[in-house]
Amino acid sequence: MKLRHLFVLCCSATFAIGAHADIYKRVDEDGHVTYSSVPIKGAKKLHLEPLPTMAPPPKQRNSEGSSDFRVNSETQNRRDNTRRKILEDELATEEKALEEARAKQKEGQNFPEMFKDANGQPTPDVAKYQEKVNNLQEDVTSHEKNIEALKTELSHLN
Repeated sequence: MKLRHLFVLCCSATFAIGAHADIYKRVDEDGHVTYSSVPIKGAKKLHLEPLPTMAPPPKQRNSEGSSDFRVNSETQNRRDNTRRKILEDELATEEKALEEARAKQKEGQNFPEMFKDANGQPTPDVAKYQEKVNNLQEDVTSHEKNIEALKTELSHLN
């Protein structure tokens, strides 16, 4: 049995020694820096101090002496109410932005993009108009999706 323990100890020591690696740094004529764990031509071995370590902070215990973190119902209700207020404010902002986006969309659809042709006559630019209408529709759709997501989040709080 002692032989087995000795064998495990020797193997562990061997792996620990192999885990230590020297670091080499080389700077070429262009100023490029190369770091390596194996010696390379023109590299200098770096002698690095070990990094300081700290013990983990002690676990905090609640009044019953367990390390289980629980929030009392009053604190949770305050957090829920704060979250609800934030979501309601965001919802109001998004609804206002949706109204504005719909107004811009309606205005944009009523005024097609124009350019002057070779004779100097104004002509509708269908491609530019379609791009403008698509961008306005994407803006409306984005606000609609945001409103739907906010309403879903609010329904989870009830």
